Amino acid sequence: MQPTDFNMDFFSLKGKNAIVTGGNGGLGQAFSTALAKAGANIMVPSLAEDDGSTQKMVEDCGVEYKFLQADITADGECKRVVDECIKTWGSVDILVNCAGICINEQDVTKFGRKQWDKMISVNLTAAFEMTHECCKPMIKQNSGKVINIASLFSFLGGQWSPAYASTKHGIVGMTKAMCDELAQWNIQVNAIAPGYFATPLTEITRSDEKRNAEILAHIPANRWGWTADLMGATVFLASAASDYVNGSTVTVDGGYLMR
Repeated sequence: MQPTDFNMDFFSLKGKNAIVTGGNGGLGQAFSTALAKAGANIMVPSLAEDDGSTQKMVEDCGVEYKFLQADITADGECKRVVDECIKTWGSVDILVNCAGICINEQDVTKFGRKQWDKMISVNLTAAFEMTHECCKPMIKQNSGKVINIASLFSFLGGQWSPAYASTKHGIVGMTKAMCDELAQWNIQVNAIAPGYFATPLTEITRSDEKRNAEILAHIPANRWGWTADLMGATVFLASAASDYVNGSTVTVDGGYLMR
């Protein structure tokens, strides 16, 4: 295929099957919806209860949705999720590693091993395990897309978050390492690093006039991100349009890192 053969169908995900960990809430819901709008069926493994809102958004796009109550930090759970996707739809074509937590923010003298281990397990090890299990069928079909969800903390330090920053630096490192190995099987591994987004989780920060002003002063776009701002990058990295993009981290931050 030559560059002149390109057409907008390259962005279509029709007939593709995606697993989006933690994809039934927050930014994960945006990733699920974006893939569904492009035509992919969506499977969401999550510990969080499913309130049906993501299912409606996905099914309104004319594709299928399946929720699995799953703890992807537990032994064998990632394999169970992948096996269920293949059993349901016949393949797994896209993986979005979105599940993550940030708990007990404290200064480094008080932040202990218990908090560290939990965050490493959810934010980094589970992403590795999901990729490890998904790449097996992807290698057999000689195609696949893995999108890891990084963060501005993949590039910054940040006070009171030693484990979170470490896991997000690790996500970028894992993206580079796995891209290097899996490219030979036409599997692309990339990451998205969201900036400050207007979600229920950031409502308290946005309602703090001083803190909100400090954040906006650092964003050239002069606004918080909307979940729709993530959708274009998601579809691009999940589609054939990005077949020669590998090991990259796309920042969607309104220019935060440039200031």
